[in-house]
Amino acid sequence: MAENKTKPTDADVTAFLDSIESEQRRSEGHALRQLMERVTGAPATLWGSSLVGFGSRPYPSGSGTSDWFTVGFSPRKAALSIYGVYHGTPDPLMDQLGPHTTGKGCLYVKRLDAVDPSVLERLVRQAWERP
Repeated sequence: MAENKTKPTDADVTAFLDSIESEQRRSEGHALRQLMERVTGAPATLWGSSLVGFGSRPYPSGSGTSDWFTVGFSPRKAALSIYGVYHGTPDPLMDQLGPHTTGKGCLYVKRLDAVDPSVLERLVRQAWERP
């Protein structure tokens, strides 16, 4: 089994978020961190160099199973990448969220202020509580 290269680090999440060049993404990163910490009750951890994750659980992949954060995000230049809340299957909450796109297992949001924060919170809670 290949080892997962993206692992939790001891790096300072606040310093990472503060280092984001775009003022909008920096602000959105701090806001998402607050939302996810409030919903999960777990502290933010930097995974690799650019993923902010909360909690961890076994994650099956093509090369076996490794630990991965339960929910998390990355404040990327093109969009906020939000992990753990979308699993490739229809969810009525997604229709209520606001403008977004999805990938294989990721939710992409171009502007955090364009989505419904209560729906995003429900998606995070649902993902956190999923067995």
